[in-house]
Amino acid sequence: MKTLNIWRIKSATATGAELEVEGRHLLRIAVLEDRLFRVSLLKDGVWRLDRSWTIAPNGDAPLEGRNRDRNDGFACPAFTLSESEGQIVLATDTMRLTVSTPLHLSWEARTAEGWKVFAEERSTGALMLGVRDHRHSHFLSRSRLDKVYGLGEKAGLLERSGRRYEMRNLDAMGYDAETTDPLYKHVPFTLTKTADAGCWSIFYDNLAGTWFDLGNELDNYHKPYRSYRAEDGDLDYYMRWADNLGELSTAQAKMTGGTAFPPRWTLGYSGSTMSYTDAPDAQVQLEGFLSKIAEHDIPCDSFQMSSGYTSIGPKRYVFNWNTDKVPDVLSMTAKFRDAGVHLIANIKPCLLQDHPRYGEAEDAGLFVRDSETGKPERSIFWDDEGSHLDFTKPETQRWWQENVTRQLLEKGIGSTWNDNNEYEIWDDLALCEGFGSEIPVKLIRPIQPILMTRASETAQKAHAPHLRPYLISRSGAPGLQRYAQTWTGDNRTDWKTIRWNIRMGLGLSMSGFFNIGHDVGGFAGLKPEPELFVRWVQNGIFHPRFTIHSWNDDHTVNEPWMYPEVTHHIRDAIKLRYKLMPYLYTLLWRMARFDEAMMRPTFVEFPDDQRCWDDTDDFMLGPDLLVANVVDKGVATRKVYLPENGTGWWDFHAGTWHKGGQELDLSVDLGSMPLFVRAGAILPLAEGSSRAAPEAETGRILALFPVPATGEATGELFEDDGISVDAPFSHLSFSLKEAGGALDLDWTKDGSGTPVLSEATLVLPKGETRTLSARGTALGQGASISL
Repeated sequence: MKTLNIWRIKSATATGAELEVEGRHLLRIAVLEDRLFRVSLLKDGVWRLDRSWTIAPNGDAPLEGRNRDRNDGFACPAFTLSESEGQIVLATDTMRLTVSTPLHLSWEARTAEGWKVFAEERSTGALMLGVRDHRHSHFLSRSRLDKVYGLGEKAGLLERSGRRYEMRNLDAMGYDAETTDPLYKHVPFTLTKTADAGCWSIFYDNLAGTWFDLGNELDNYHKPYRSYRAEDGDLDYYMRWADNLGELSTAQAKMTGGTAFPPRWTLGYSGSTMSYTDAPDAQVQLEGFLSKIAEHDIPCDSFQMSSGYTSIGPKRYVFNWNTDKVPDVLSMTAKFRDAGVHLIANIKPCLLQDHPRYGEAEDAGLFVRDSETGKPERSIFWDDEGSHLDFTKPETQRWWQENVTRQLLEKGIGSTWNDNNEYEIWDDLALCEGFGSEIPVKLIRPIQPILMTRASETAQKAHAPHLRPYLISRSGAPGLQRYAQTWTGDNRTDWKTIRWNIRMGLGLSMSGFFNIGHDVGGFAGLKPEPELFVRWVQNGIFHPRFTIHSWNDDHTVNEPWMYPEVTHHIRDAIKLRYKLMPYLYTLLWRMARFDEAMMRPTFVEFPDDQRCWDDTDDFMLGPDLLVANVVDKGVATRKVYLPENGTGWWDFHAGTWHKGGQELDLSVDLGSMPLFVRAGAILPLAEGSSRAAPEAETGRILALFPVPATGEATGELFEDDGISVDAPFSHLSFSLKEAGGALDLDWTKDGSGTPVLSEATLVLPKGETRTLSARGTALGQGASISL
């Protein structure tokens, strides 16, 4: 590779400027928003890959990809462009980019103290480009005071400084959540908090294999730097500035198409295990699950069927029903439907070489092709070799949709679990159809799982156009969240996995993937001991996706009732999740409507509290709940730091108020689930619900947590039928104020729908002694109001 130094301005454009670099390359700078610039390097003036599937400011990208020359969907505001000897400056009201000689870019933001540099390239060589290939590198200066986040589900600490990461999608079964790298997803996006110039993010829109070095590497010839290196593709990145990190996460989600709004039932407990569908009597095992949740009084809304239902011998064959294991699929799905438990089926994008329909797919040309022979590529997959379907071919899209419809949807299974879709095809030049323009797989490996999931979604929408679809996908890149929920893959059963999975989930949330979760109980390894299992469930209930799943090495099954001596603790935890369902669903709606993360690090919510920047197991669930799970073995106490929020915190369970900015030393037992509510919050809660469907609730609670000094509190409740596209909705906004020594509740309503329940019971914490009224009418503690 060669360092790029020489440049001249070629032309001003409607959105920025074009520079000629080294007499042959083209560097484009586009001002997309007041706080967002795009920088693109075209080797010899030509894109390596002229399309993007990740950028979707209008809400989605074309199936064949978005032309990289487009900037529509962005505001493209007015800007100034000034030139001087060896330098140009592009500026909006808030953000300024200076290009100087030798080629060097520096970004500033307008702060209260004036213009401040928030990011700049390494002065001793910023860009390197392959001479005979498309490798490239980008180097930025690094300050030891910078705090770096993002990169998706990466293992280890949430703050990424000082380490090196690789983006290469792998089926990392049994990974160590503290150390394993790479993992399942390709998320070339980082967020950085500076010491005094706000926060900034950079997203590299390139899907080839990449590496991020955030301070692990040292070089005597350069001051401290951080680097991005790619083995192929285009250097095409988006640089954004914001006042805080939360704004950056929201903007990233919005720029990559927003987040799907799944049905309400997806917030309920979802059962799953490899054991049931691997068993010779899979249908009996699956139907037995329904009996057991009823027997043990475990609320449940869905079950994720692992791939054993497709088996022939020990191997798995997508869209092939093993009728020995499942002799009457229609009868089985009817039983689940009658029980109100939704079925989700595992499907895989690779056909093993002896798949009964391999020849059919080969004759139709549906596979990614070998780079030398043109025949279907062959890769190791699930105990054999197989060929991966090419979803950049319209015929493959149609074939997949037809099979999802015929083999799943028409049999009563309404949702898809798009799994094992990392596309580990290591013939880098294997050819994808590219919707008419061939693309080597190494340039779009993470897009294949997105297109697979999109094909599944298309089938689901066509089959039930009135319903909001639900999909799960394990692998992908930014843009996946437009279609599917995701999770952190096949984790290993270990105490430390709970702790590090929390950080992995927060890393995804900060990177624009908000609807996420983990395999509760551990997927690989030995079964969890009773205490570990309880703690894992108590943690899992506070994540958007709550699924107990397993493929234990000792052939055991992770089930809520697996240890009778602790089943009551498991039941209590799951029922707490269902009690929180109205609050969770409101957060889910805000996630889809406003691109807000459901899970947030405490420092995102309270950036001015320096203690919140320390590594912690605690996190925020929405703006109001501080989750402080017990994640250590055999402890009798749990230290909890309450962030300084200006109003203090209420203990959700005990009803006691505590000042913010202090550490509590709580006594805990096996049933403890430490949870604190921001003083000034109103939480909508449910009573008596065994399912997440709104009609299953028997009572509504409005839990009022006023600020002690002022009596003020606010909250909201979003409700619709939970399943329909564009369903009529009710959105209630609550406010609590002190009037004459009493607390008075008022509310407003938006939307054409009606509240699910016409009455709500008002509840104050035990430590709150002021009298209560609603719209001026005096009430007693526990009184009901009509909504």
